[in-house]
Amino acid sequence: MRCVIARFPFDLLKREVEQSMEGVTPEPVTGVAVTIGRHVYPVKQVGVVITRLDPRDITAGEMRRALTRLGFTCHDAPQATAPAQPAPTTHGPLSW
Repeated sequence: MRCVIARFPFDLLKREVEQSMEGVTPEPVTGVAVTIGRHVYPVKQVGVVITRLDPRDITAGEMRRALTRLGFTCHDAPQATAPAQPAPTTHGPLSW
């Protein structure tokens, strides 16, 4: 499938993207992510691997569109959860 990424046309196939990402260690996800096989990758990391372009030239939006059109599942990074508050104590103040 023809996709335009950073103003360059690429002919991409789902199978070729999967093969390109085999053995690549996922970076920590901070934005949009894509599930490829059993791994979750940042979409820009996938874009860099499959296009060999500089990551500054690739946007997460265009990679999300391209990967979704190829049949991959893209999703936003999980929201950071607030640290858990300690449970209130049920007993009174300590007396020595």
